[in-house]
Formats: sequence, structure tokens, C-alpha cells
Amino acid sequence: MRLSRILATAVLGIGLCFSQASAEEMNVGFVYVSPIGDAGWSYAHDQGRQELEKMDGVKTSYVEAVAEGPDSERVILNMARKGYDVIFATSFGYMDPMLKVAKQFPEATFMHCSGFKMADNMGNYFGRMYQARYLSGMVAGATTKSNIIGYVAAFPIPEVIRGINAFTLGAQAMNPDVSVRVVWTKTWYDPATEKEAAKSLLDVGADIIAQHQDSPGPQEAAQEKGVYSIGYNSDMSQFAPKSHLTAPIWNWGPFYVETIKQVKEGTWKAGATWPGLSEGIVDLAPMSDMVPKEVQDKVMAKKEAIKGGDKVFVGPLKDQKGVEKVAAGAAMSDKDMLGMTWFVQGVVGTTE
Repeated sequence: MRLSRILATAVLGIGLCFSQASAEEMNVGFVYVSPIGDAGWSYAHDQGRQELEKMDGVKTSYVEAVAEGPDSERVILNMARKGYDVIFATSFGYMDPMLKVAKQFPEATFMHCSGFKMADNMGNYFGRMYQARYLSGMVAGATTKSNIIGYVAAFPIPEVIRGINAFTLGAQAMNPDVSVRVVWTKTWYDPATEKEAAKSLLDVGADIIAQHQDSPGPQEAAQEKGVYSIGYNSDMSQFAPKSHLTAPIWNWGPFYVETIKQVKEGTWKAGATWPGLSEGIVDLAPMSDMVPKEVQDKVMAKKEAIKGGDKVFVGPLKDQKGVEKVAAGAAMSDKDMLGMTWFVQGVVGTTE
């Protein structure tokens, strides 16, 4: 036993990844784009990381508030050099840096969240958050009185655009007269900027604020104005208890636990993973008592229908210019959803 420890230490000392068979403990690293105290994206991932800490023989660590680009490559490379067995990079802009590092460390396992590139030792993963977005849109569509819903959005990438479209379709299912106005912040986590963006939407008549941001800033702006809000990532009701109706939320724990089990057992293979409501990775936060029971019942019925196989993006669907994008009765493929760069009718704003 003492000899194996000495050998493992020696291997680590020269910066090489050691095999899982010779390691007494599996080391798993996480890279976060925002602080884990953001109550949003990174917070949700870190809750999943903490589930790994309950596994025997697994040790985790993380680096938070890592900027996309060169900084992320430095952090991922540092983890790989220290002999981490598995590294999870949890932001879209980490994709190319992780791919570069993965090619240098073929014995380690790399997992990138929300991207599309892969290697023999690098997979990607995301969740079908658009399903929960649709449900939250139903709540918003049934609640608005002005028929204007504001949406504070991060970056115009398919992940965000897809969520806005699903939210809009859900709102229109309850209220065909609704419009969703989008403001881009070009930030993932900037509470002040995101709060100001929400205020600009309130100024044009929005009486509900939704978001694809990591901070509760938009929620706070809604409560200060005395209107309703829809959160994201986690249950944000504590930040705006008088306004918060519900939120599409993440539950990463089961996915992370299953991934580490596969790596430990030697069954993991690089691929693209996209679980949703039926796997419990995405969900809808408890709806507030401010949401009428009949609305809650409709939303929950739709949730079960989606879990049972109902599709969100089913034609006829047209873009903002009225051009048909999905024919009547047809459902969008995963490939088309993952590459979505256009807004459905009812969205006010640009995709740039």
C-alpha cells in the first residue's frame, strides 16, 4: 500500500495522468463561469458536484468565475497536469479550450456542457431545458395582463434562442395575443447590467420578466416594480417572493453521478448527451400560490405529456418574417433544435 502511494505521488510529480486502476481516489474537477453563489447556473452545477462528494472514492474540486477563452484553457490545463481523472467545463465558451487540452491528455476524461465538439476522450452534454421553458411560458402567458412579457437574455446563441422560442410557444398556448420582448445583455453573470435590462423592458409595458441569466437581478427589478417574474437555473423565489411565479431549473446530480460511475466502471464513451424532464435533469420549480390552481393543473398536465413524448417544437412554425420553418405536423429534429438561430413569431427582438 505504501509503495503504491509513493508511485502515485511520483507520477503526479512529473505532471502525468495516472490510471484509474492505480489511483486510490478519483479526482474530478469543475470549471464554472460565474461564482457558485450566483443562485443560478454555477450554483446549480455545484449542487450536482456536491452529490459526487457522497460517492465512495471520489474527490472533487472546482474553480469559479473563470472567463471564457484563454483563462479557461489555463484552468483546464492546470487540472489535467495535476492528474485529474475527469474534468467538467460548464460554459459554452470553454469548448475549444477544453478540446485543445483533451488532445494533450488522452488518458483523462473531459466533458463539456452546452457545446457540440467531441474527441475520443471528450464528450458534451446539456439538458432539454426548452421543455421546462415551455412550461414556464405557459405560466407567464396565463398571467400577463398587458400581453407583453420581457425576457432578459445573455448571448444570441442557439441554446438561448431555443429557450426563448420554447417559452414563447408555451405563453402563446395559453394566450395567443402575447408577445415576448427580448433584450440582450451579452453577459452570463452581471447583476447590475441584468437588472437594468429588466427595467428597460418594464418601461415598455412588460408586466412579467423572464430571463436567461445567472443572477437574480431581473427578479429583483420585477419585484421593485410590483410585477411578476419567471426565474432560471434554480428556485429564485427567495429573491423576489412577491413576484416570483416559478422557474425552469436544473438538477445535475443524477447526471454527474451516472457519468462518474461509467468512468469508474470503464464503460464511458464520448458522445452527446441531452436528457430532459423524463430523466429529471430539468424541471419546473414549485409554482407560487399567485398562480391559479386551474393554470397549475394545465401546466402539470403538459409536463406529464412532455415526459410521455409530446414535442415542444411542432409545426406549423414560422419565423418573425412569416416564413415557414417547420411544416404542419412535423417535429424539429435534435440537430435542428441544437442549431436554432431564428425567432418564432411573437418574439420582438433580433437574434444578434
